[in-house]
Amino acid sequence: QVQLVESGGGLVQAGESLRLSCAASGRFGNNYVMGWFRQAPGKEREFVAAISWSGGGTDYTNSVQGRFTISRDNAKNTVYLQMNSLKPEDTAVYYCAVRSRLMATMRTLYDYWGQGTQVTVST
Repeated sequence: QVQLVESGGGLVQAGESLRLSCAASGRFGNNYVMGWFRQAPGKEREFVAAISWSGGGTDYTNSVQGRFTISRDNAKNTVYLQMNSLKPEDTAVYYCAVRSRLMATMRTLYDYWGQGTQVTVST
């Protein structure tokens, strides 16, 4: 059984930083891509970042480019999202997700999801 568990969310002020983690367990094949999505109240879940199996390939949505950094530790089956210079519009529930092999930004292409962690950025 595949399980993804996010942690690291919380309440911060604008301009501060947070680091999210997502630990994966179970069988989900080799060379899997890990991604982060977020969902704000009343909005659809949107792509934030993704990273390839090797870590050599990354992709970000424009609004977080230069502020967020995705990384992974395959020995720990864990993906991280370092979030700097946080803004109130970053407030959302953040989800990690896994899919096999190819990078993707569409949420429907991801096979497994975590339960989410709340990030709240105050002014």
